[in-house]
Amino acid sequence: MSGESFSGFSSIRRIERDRKRFDAIIRGRIKKELRKHITRGELIGKRGREIVSIPIPQIELPQLKYGRKRLVGVGQGEGAEGTPIGVGEAEGGARGAGDQPAHHLREVEISIQELAEFLGEELELPRIEPRGNRTLKSRRSRYKTIRSTGPETLRSFRRTYREALKRQIASGSYDYRRPMVSPVREDMRYRSWKEEPEPVANAVIIYMMDVSGSMGHEQKEIVRIESFWIDTWIRAHYHGIANRYIVHDAVAHEVDRETFYTTREAGGTRISSAYEMAAKVIAGEYDPEEWNIYCFHFSDGDNWGGGDDEKCFELLIERLLPTVNLFGYGQVESRYGSGHFFEALGEHVEDERLVLSQIPDHEAILDSIKDFLGKGR
Repeated sequence: MSGESFSGFSSIRRIERDRKRFDAIIRGRIKKELRKHITRGELIGKRGREIVSIPIPQIELPQLKYGRKRLVGVGQGEGAEGTPIGVGEAEGGARGAGDQPAHHLREVEISIQELAEFLGEELELPRIEPRGNRTLKSRRSRYKTIRSTGPETLRSFRRTYREALKRQIASGSYDYRRPMVSPVREDMRYRSWKEEPEPVANAVIIYMMDVSGSMGHEQKEIVRIESFWIDTWIRAHYHGIANRYIVHDAVAHEVDRETFYTTREAGGTRISSAYEMAAKVIAGEYDPEEWNIYCFHFSDGDNWGGGDDEKCFELLIERLLPTVNLFGYGQVESRYGSGHFFEALGEHVEDERLVLSQIPDHEAILDSIKDFLGKGR
C-alpha cells in the first residue's frame, strides 16, 4: 500500500472517529435537556412518522454544500481583487455591528426509537415483556437499501457525496484548504426498495378521558403529553400498535385521536360508562390470548354518586383487569374536581395490573410515566 493510500485511509478513520464523537455530544445534550422537553411537550408538534426534531442550542452541525455545475472555485461574478466579501446592507437598511448576542438554535433529527431509549434510561424503565402470539403478517415495500445503480429520482445525495469524499481522501486528491467534493459515476448511490413481511399490530392501547366541565385545557394538555410518551415507550416494544380513544362525561363515546384531545362537555361524570365501553371493545375485537392490551384512564377524580364507584370496581375486577397487561388510572388535579376516585380505587381494588398515579401538574408527568411503566408489564 502506498504512503498516500495509507494516509487516506487514516484520514477516513479520523473522520469516522470525529463523527462518532460529535454524535455522542449531540446525544448527551439531548439527554441533558430531555426532562425539560418531556414536561413542556415541545416535541409532540414536531413529530413525523418515525422522526422528531429537537432544538439544540449552540452546536453547529457540519454540512455538505453543493456547488453549481460548470462553476469552479471562488471569485465568480462582479468585483475586483481585494474587495471584501459579505459586506452589505443589513436587514431593514441598518448598517454596523450590533451589541446583542445571537441565539443559536439547531434542529437535530432523532428517531422515535432513540427517543424511547433516552426515556427508558432517564426513568430507569424495565423492558416490557409482551404476551400473546399474534403472527399475522402483511407485505410492504420499504426504501431501506442502497445500490450503485438506479434512476436519478432516487439518487441519495448524502451517500453519493460520502462515497466521493472517501474516494478522494483515499486517493490523496482531497485538499482540505479547498474542500471541494466532485462525485464521479462510481460514487453514485441510489435508494432501493425491498419487499418484506410486516407483522400486524399485536398490541392495543385504549385511552379513556373524562371530558366533563371540570377537566380544562391544562388538564388535557397534561394528558396529551403523558399519552405521547406512554405511546412512544410501548411502541418501542412491539411491531405495531392499535390505538382506541374513549371520552366520557355522563355517557361514553369512542372518538378519533384529534377529537379525544379537544372535546369538552359541560355534563356530569359517570366513569363506569367508559369502563363499560372499553370492556365491550376488548370483548368484541381483542382476544387476550392473542393481544397485549393496555388501558389508561385520565380523570380529575370526580364521579357521580348513586353507586357508580361500585359499578366501576365491579367492571375492573370482573371484566377489565383479567384481560389486560396493565390498567393505569391517572388523576389530573383540577380546582373543580373532588379527587375522591383515586382513594376509592386504592381501597377497593387490589390487583398488580392496576396502577394508580396522581398528576398535580406538568412537573409530575415524568413521575407518573414511571408509575405506569415501571413494572415492565
